Amino acid sequence: QVQLVESGGGLVQAGGSLRLSCAASGRTFSSNAMGWFRQAPGKEREFVAAISWSGSSTTYANSVKGRFTISRVNAKNTVYLQMNSLKPEDTAVYYCNAYTSPTYYSGSYPRDWGQGTQVTVSS
Repeated sequence: QVQLVESGGGLVQAGGSLRLSCAASGRTFSSNAMGWFRQAPGKEREFVAAISWSGSSTTYANSVKGRFTISRVNAKNTVYLQMNSLKPEDTAVYYCNAYTSPTYYSGSYPRDWGQGTQVTVSS
């Protein structure tokens, strides 16, 4: 199992930027694809972005494409989510996750989760 701890959330004005970090420990970090989900009040948790074990492949939800960038540094056991041009509708608790395989497709699914970090975007 991978233990995940998110940080970097906060309050920002619309149009601003934040960078979320997720520090991993436990099972070998570089063996797993990683991702970010978010959950707004009263809504279901939704996919935001994912990255393969090597960082060579990424994918994004349409709602954040072109504004958010996921990256990872395996030597630091850390995955990041750079969020630019933030909108009030980006307000949510953001969760880091580890997938069950080196990729986020072909049957892989999120298994390990962090506790979440709050992002609030004011208009």
